[in-house]
Amino acid sequence: MSNHNDDYLWDRSGPDDPEIKRLENLLSAYRSETVASPLPEREERDYALWAAIPLAVAATLLVAFFGQKMMHANQPSVWDVASLTGTPRIDAQPVTASATIAEGQWLVTDDTSRAVISVGSLGCVEVDRASRVRLISARRDDYRLELRSGSLHATTWAPPKLFSVVTPSATAIDLGCDYSLTVDSLGRGRVCVTSGRVALKRDRRESVVSAGAMCETRPGVGPGTPFFGGGSDEFRDALARYDFNGGKREDLATVLRESGKCELYTLWQLLHRVDAADRALVYDRMAMIVPPPAGVTREGVLALDAAMLDVWGSTFAHDDFLPCLSSCTAQRPAGPDEPKG
Repeated sequence: MSNHNDDYLWDRSGPDDPEIKRLENLLSAYRSETVASPLPEREERDYALWAAIPLAVAATLLVAFFGQKMMHANQPSVWDVASLTGTPRIDAQPVTASATIAEGQWLVTDDTSRAVISVGSLGCVEVDRASRVRLISARRDDYRLELRSGSLHATTWAPPKLFSVVTPSATAIDLGCDYSLTVDSLGRGRVCVTSGRVALKRDRRESVVSAGAMCETRPGVGPGTPFFGGGSDEFRDALARYDFNGGKREDLATVLRESGKCELYTLWQLLHRVDAADRALVYDRMAMIVPPPAGVTREGVLALDAAMLDVWGSTFAHDDFLPCLSSCTAQRPAGPDEPKG
């Protein structure tokens, strides 16, 4: 049975209990004055320390592993070169059968020689006669050549934007494709895409060239408007003048007048390039040649509605446009100021 003195026993809130007080006085002689260390807290601290050791080791290993991979990814390497005909040269050294080319070196072919470069494990580049090609970068995150003059044909299965070719007038960025690229003595270029797509870029000016199309480039300007082969000389000359000589309205008028079914691809590309005031002229000519697909409206196209433009652009991959596709023969680019050839 509890009594009023129980409160003192538990929390000293009640009146003093004489018997308990006597026992406290007897035991006080054995009380230690040393404060015990907080063992549970120390054990917790020690456990946390030991638990952190494997985590620190794992973090160190991860840093070392990924650091090594990054260093390896950026480590320069060499590419294999083989002679196809004649005797190409890497800098001053003749390539009689096979060799390697390192960053900064030039592969030069004359009028009787051709060569092939292995683009790491991602494809190959055939270098035509009378061409100068330099290896700029052979790193795993940057595969890059320079075509100073002449022609090459690239076949790659690289991820998009990993492989590129620099020319005097634009950079050809591989989007997973097969294409020919040629540069004349004035630095003017032409790309002709066999499969996939190629992006041509200089500064903020860019053209994406689809399979079966070609596009010309000019130093100081960059890429022009892509087009299918087979158009008239008047069409090609007017398009070149419009792209590279100031975008005059009379040249646009010639482009529109000379456009047929095979030129719809070019007019579709021009919708983004012409002034807003001329966009209606381009649309009206397109609709006159072939009516737009269902759901594509004049108002939407004039407002550059992306979905409508994509729907219209997808029609150029249909079989009825196959006769319009170019043969993609690497040929010297010709503008209105020079003879064709």
